[in-house]
Amino acid sequence: MPTPTLPKSLDEAVIQARSAAQAALDDGYSRIQVELLFPELKVLPIAQSFLEAFEPLGAALRVVFPDAGSAALARRDWGDQSYIIRGISDINAKFQTDESLFIFVEPSSVEVAQVEALCQGAGDRPVVMLNPRLEDVAVVGIGYAARQLRERFLSQFDSCYYLRPLNDAALFRCYPHPWQIWRQKEDDYELLSEHETRPTADEIDAQLMGTIESGSAAQSPRRSLLSELQSFLRALSQ
Repeated sequence: MPTPTLPKSLDEAVIQARSAAQAALDDGYSRIQVELLFPELKVLPIAQSFLEAFEPLGAALRVVFPDAGSAALARRDWGDQSYIIRGISDINAKFQTDESLFIFVEPSSVEVAQVEALCQGAGDRPVVMLNPRLEDVAVVGIGYAARQLRERFLSQFDSCYYLRPLNDAALFRCYPHPWQIWRQKEDDYELLSEHETRPTADEIDAQLMGTIESGSAAQSPRRSLLSELQSFLRALSQ
C-alpha cells in the first residue's frame, strides 16, 4: 500500500478515512477512532460519506449519535438507510445481538458514561468513533476524573485516521502508515518526519523549530494559528 499524502480536499480526506478504518478493522482492531479536526466542520455530511463504506452491512450496522435530536436530523437528511440510526439515550439504544459494527458520531464528554456502557455491551464486536469529543477539558476537567477517563476508556481506542492543521503545519496519520508531520511550503505542504507513535506537542514544536532554524532566511513569516486553521479548512473545502 503506497504511503498516503496529505489530502487536497475534504472528499479525499473522507475517502482516506474510510480506507484506513476498513484496513484497521480487517487487521483485527476492535476499538478505533477517526478524527478530522477542523474548526467549524459540520460532522453530519462527513458522517454520511464515511458510512458509505459500511452500508453493505445493512441492519448489522448501528450508527449512534449523541442524542435523539441529532439522530432524528440524520434520518431526515439522509432518507431511508439500510442501517440503524439511534441516539445514545434512545429507549431502544441497547445494542442487539445481530449487530456486528457500531459507529459513534461525535460523542461528547457529556455522554461518556453511556458511551462506555454501550461499548462494554458490544463485547469484542468492533466500535468506531468518528470525531469523538470525549476529552473536552471544559466539561471533563483536568483532574483525577479526567485522567481516569483517559486511562480506563479512551486508551482502549487506536487512532486509525487523524488529520489536524497546526501553525504552518499539519499532524496526519492514515493506518497502517506512521504518524506524519507536514509543514507548509509556499502554497503546498511537504513531509517533514514520520513517527511510530503520535508525537507530543513538544516533539512537534521541536521538529518545526528545527526546520525553521535550518531553513533559508527568505522563508515567509509564520502566520497566526487562527489564520492557518482557516486557510487549511478553506483549501480542504474546495
